[in-house]
Amino acid sequence: MNVAEGWNMYSEIQSLKDMHFNVSQISKRLDLSRTTVYKYLNLSPDEMELVLESQKKRTKKLDKHRDLIRSWLTQYPDMTSAQVLDWLQERKIDGGVSEGTVRNYVNQLRKECGIPKIKYNRQYEAVDELPAGQQMQMDFGQMTLRSSTGRSITLYFATFVLAHSRYKYVEWLNCPFTTRDLIKVHENAFEYYGGMTKEIVYDQDHLILVSENAGDLLLTKEFAEYQKARRFKIYMCRKADPESKGKVENVVKYVKRNFAKNRIFHNLEKLNENCLAWLERTGNGKVHNTIKKIPAEVFALEKQHLIPVPHKINISTTKSITRVIRKDNTIAYQGNRYALPLGSYKPDKYVELKEEENMLVILDSDTSKAIIHYPLSKEKGRLLKSSECRREKDKGIDAYLTEVTKLLNDSQDAYRFLELVRQNKPRYIRDQLKIIKDNCVDRSEQVNEQALQFCLKHKLYSATDLVDTMNYFTGQNKKELSEQKLSPEIKPLDEMNRSVLKTQVEIRDFAVYVKELEGVNQCQENLNS
Repeated sequence: MNVAEGWNMYSEIQSLKDMHFNVSQISKRLDLSRTTVYKYLNLSPDEMELVLESQKKRTKKLDKHRDLIRSWLTQYPDMTSAQVLDWLQERKIDGGVSEGTVRNYVNQLRKECGIPKIKYNRQYEAVDELPAGQQMQMDFGQMTLRSSTGRSITLYFATFVLAHSRYKYVEWLNCPFTTRDLIKVHENAFEYYGGMTKEIVYDQDHLILVSENAGDLLLTKEFAEYQKARRFKIYMCRKADPESKGKVENVVKYVKRNFAKNRIFHNLEKLNENCLAWLERTGNGKVHNTIKKIPAEVFALEKQHLIPVPHKINISTTKSITRVIRKDNTIAYQGNRYALPLGSYKPDKYVELKEEENMLVILDSDTSKAIIHYPLSKEKGRLLKSSECRREKDKGIDAYLTEVTKLLNDSQDAYRFLELVRQNKPRYIRDQLKIIKDNCVDRSEQVNEQALQFCLKHKLYSATDLVDTMNYFTGQNKKELSEQKLSPEIKPLDEMNRSVLKTQVEIRDFAVYVKELEGVNQCQENLNS
């Protein structure tokens, strides 16, 4: 602080002291720490002047880097104090200062040098009002209410709003939404409105969207089927851009602050009943702040433009959920991981889950056939793994080795080679056998035998070496076969030159050429001398 600021603070502390305020009260009124108040509370004016003079002469740890820090702030006005500290540490010139020290120094330097911190604000444009029946926006909300017994209960709601009339619909659940719950809420909303709009705006939620895919939306299986049945257009907000559905975002806040805040939760049916009454009385019954009209009155006209929904799609009450299969062939459910058989994983592959009599049934999403069953675990963080989900445990290594031996001409040499591979790579023998099995099925017996003998001769005891050798001999055999087919068809231009075809070029050892060159060099030296 400068001298003027110091004297002002000292005067305020002394003034409050004279009015018999204690240290705690002075601290709260002046927004100072009690340590600071204690420091200046009993100082005389002369002592205060000495303190301020000493502060003028006192140097700070970062003063020696003042010009460097100022150059950074000038060049990058949006630079944070945390980044300044990181850059100092990167150059190993921070001197062990704390983040608070750097933050205070940077703030003071900004004031002294007139370098305000630049904040980049996003520019928004008012969206044109849409015609009646064109668009509906949908979003989720969450709220913790106090129950009649005093317990805190987390509740979830889905809300819809018509973009033209701002007419709203809200429905509550006492558990997180599933895709089937979402479809059911859509049907209830369409029934409430008496129809649906041409387009519905959504946020990127995992219940709806698997991947944005550069505009070619990949929807979850159940929701994709529902959208295909209802034939409404989907407008998906860009990732991390909730402002693009601002109408329904405002509705979520409105429901939380006006309806749910301070409300006592008795049961779900009562909450939904009260919410519908609130919508009629307040949410849709009062003048909207933006359009300056009552949504219920505007909706009476917009309703004529909605697309009729002649029949309601009934959703099964059996609890069913979809889950994406992870790369380790597991799915997550209620805080636990449940294993699937090896090979179940594929990119963007989903399975369907059902709860039946304390059992979790995992079904194939394409065929709806059960893949595996697990008892539901009430614990958290567990990995439940059936013996069906492990590697081929029902087929022992010995049986597997015998099977691969038969593919390799079923000889003693084949069995000996595989045993040597087993000794060389005991931890990976199953993977080694699988590689050999996959690569020797379509090979000829000749190639298998040639590769086997080559690996035994050169002590190459691994699956990859055997496969590489198979590839080599396969290529060689094809080459010899092609040469045998081509050689009878060669027709010389002149019968007198037929013998030329049988001519063999003599191949000399490289040392012969070296010796000849040495002789040439010796002759050259004799001539020069």
